Amino acid sequence: MTGVLHPPWAEVVEYTDPLCPWAWGAEPVFRRLRAALDGRVRWRRVFCILFDDDDDVPLDPAAETAWYARYVEEISTHTRAPRAVRLSRVAASSWPSSLVAGAAEAQGSEVADRALRRLRETVFVLGEPADSFELALAAVQGTPGLDLGQLAADAASGAVLGRVRADRAEARRPVREVLTVRDGSPHPGAAKETIDGGHRYALPTLLIRTPEGYRVVPGWRAFEEYASAVEELCPGLMPPSEGLSPEVALRRYRSLTEPERGLLANGPWPPPQAVRVDTGNGPLWLHPEEVAVHPAVVGGCPLAP
Repeated sequence: MTGVLHPPWAEVVEYTDPLCPWAWGAEPVFRRLRAALDGRVRWRRVFCILFDDDDDVPLDPAAETAWYARYVEEISTHTRAPRAVRLSRVAASSWPSSLVAGAAEAQGSEVADRALRRLRETVFVLGEPADSFELALAAVQGTPGLDLGQLAADAASGAVLGRVRADRAEARRPVREVLTVRDGSPHPGAAKETIDGGHRYALPTLLIRTPEGYRVVPGWRAFEEYASAVEELCPGLMPPSEGLSPEVALRRYRSLTEPERGLLANGPWPPPQAVRVDTGNGPLWLHPEEVAVHPAVVGGCPLAP
C-alpha cells in the first residue's frame, strides 16, 4: 500500500502467515482497516513462517490432521470464518505460499492482496493447503492483473527468498509488550516461545509505528481496537467509516465471507450477481467474474443450489 503518507509518516506492520487460521479469521477486520488507511500509511506484511521446514514430521499424519481440523473448527466458532468441509492434511511448510505471496507484491498491492487471499483459501475453503511451490502457483492462477510467469520467476529468486528469511527473523524479535498479554479475547496474542528459547509474534499481530513511537495490537481483535491504536498514535488519521454497497463490495473484493460482507457491505445481501460456494460452516460469496478462475469452483467445491 503506497501513496502520500500522513505526517508524521506512519507504517502498519502485519505479522502473518498465509496458512494461519487466526490470520484468516482476522481478514474481515484487516480488509476494512486497509481500506480505511489506504494512501495514509505504509502497510507492510511480514511473513512469519508458521509451518517451518525443520518442524517435526508427525508420527501419525492422519491423527495430526484430525487434531488440526478440530483446532481450526474451534477457532472458527470464534471468528465465524469459513473452514473446509474436509482437511486433507496439515500444511508441510509455509515457505512456498509465503514466497509466492511476497513475490506478488512486486505486481502492486491489489494483486498482492488477491494472491494472498487465494493462498489462504486453499486450506480454509478447499482443505488443500498450498504447501508446495506448484500448489501455491496453481492457487493464484487467474488472479486479475497477475503475470503468473513473472510471479514464478520472482518467487524462485534469491531476492524474494532473502526477503522472506528476513521476515522470519523479524517475527522472532517481538516488542516486549507482547511477551505477556492477558485479556478477554479467545486469542489474546501473547508471543509464542520458540524451540531455541526465544519468542515470535503470535499471528496475527499489528504494529503501528511512527518516528515518535508505536502501538502493538496482538491476536484476534475487534476493528475498534485497531482503530483506537491508530488514533492514539496518529490523531485524526482514521477517516469516518463508510461501508460499500453490496454490489461494489463484491466487485472490489471478489471473494467475501459472511463476517466480511457484514463488516464491509451495507445493504440487502446477496446482490443478484453473487455466487455462493458452500464450506464447512457457511458460504463464501464470489463475484461472477471470479467463478471461472477461482479454485474453490474450478476445484469442485459445491455451489449452493
